[in-house]
Amino acid sequence: MKIIRVNEDISIKRSVDSGTEEQRTVVKEIIAKVKNDGDHALKAYTEKFDGVLLSSLVVTTAEIEEAYNQVSVEMVEIIKEAADNIRSFHEKQLRNSWMTTESNGTILGQKVTPLDSVGVYVPGGTAAYPSSVLMNVIPAQVAGVERIVMVSPPGESGALPAGVLVAAKEAGVKEIYKVGGAQAIAALAYGTESIQPVDKITGPGNIFVALAKREVFGDVDIDMIAGPSEIAVLADETAKANEIAADLLSQAEHDARACSVLVTPSQTLAEAVSAEVDKQLETLPRKSIAEQSIADYGVIYVTETEEEAIGTINRLAPEHLEIVMENAMEKVGRIRHAGAIFIGRYSAEPVGDYFAGPNHVLPTNGTARFSSPLNVDDFQKKSSLIMYSEEAFAENGAKIAAFARLEGLEAHARAIEERNKNNL
Repeated sequence: MKIIRVNEDISIKRSVDSGTEEQRTVVKEIIAKVKNDGDHALKAYTEKFDGVLLSSLVVTTAEIEEAYNQVSVEMVEIIKEAADNIRSFHEKQLRNSWMTTESNGTILGQKVTPLDSVGVYVPGGTAAYPSSVLMNVIPAQVAGVERIVMVSPPGESGALPAGVLVAAKEAGVKEIYKVGGAQAIAALAYGTESIQPVDKITGPGNIFVALAKREVFGDVDIDMIAGPSEIAVLADETAKANEIAADLLSQAEHDARACSVLVTPSQTLAEAVSAEVDKQLETLPRKSIAEQSIADYGVIYVTETEEEAIGTINRLAPEHLEIVMENAMEKVGRIRHAGAIFIGRYSAEPVGDYFAGPNHVLPTNGTARFSSPLNVDDFQKKSSLIMYSEEAFAENGAKIAAFARLEGLEAHARAIEERNKNNL
């Protein structure tokens, strides 16, 4: 990996892909086709892009039962335990409606209402992601969403990966469709004969999925436009080079555009980690992907001091941040910008990906400066409650009318004054 002194170059090379004009045009055409032709378009695109001609888009009970035959009992139990951990964490985020009564009798408050329906996109392609099922579905359930729809592209056999189906069943998903890509996003947003539209779409995907989510936003809500995965490790001389290298590669194997960064005040650790990355790459099954990621987006920043290292992390605002330092917990208060913070030697990033409980759907490309992980709030909406009392109206009506006239809105002012007339 490249080793750079911070005073030489503090910028981080990230893969920010808004798509080509050709890709955006293709996505718009797919969305229009699905809106016009419904299921017929979905099946045609599934044959074209996924290489399988489906008679039905619906995942059947028999397919789910067969998935359980392909997944070991031990693995099913692990999925169940992970689901329990995720549910327990997200239940602590749940908000309740509230009201307060003022001394003059006015009642103010907030009504919290779950969304009616949510669509969850689970990517296919080079890897299957049962964990994405749990992380997207469970907070929606905790929020109280009644209808949760899952879509995912089928493999050449026409089936979804067994692990994905088991995770969906364990999470309680009752509506699953075999369709992926921009066409799946269009179906969730606008509906077809088989798939009724939803109010919000969550879940990661390739560039076509991302562009489709961007295109339908406004007609439905979306979680975020996620970029390639990122990890930053903040470490000192107490860290083990082989462990840090493994953590960096855990993100690099996701995607050739994934970003892996070490920030350290230790030149010795920097050199040892760089050598370890090269060594571990040789035996990695997804070597070609990880190697490209490290070559293009991997970097080790060496700082003069710990304070500079923490400042560097805050400028990077990474998706995942590991703090592997002496007295690691003491550093957390100085971290302002990170999607998820993993504290101490044993809090490796995959702990959060799969099992600990916090959500692994996180802001990328520096957006941790202003956004948060996927959470229960994302699946609820809030309505303000206002019950103004007669006493408050008499006290403040003239002020409200004056404010309205300041903005040139006479009808607003009269809406107040007409009530005053009736009360005289």
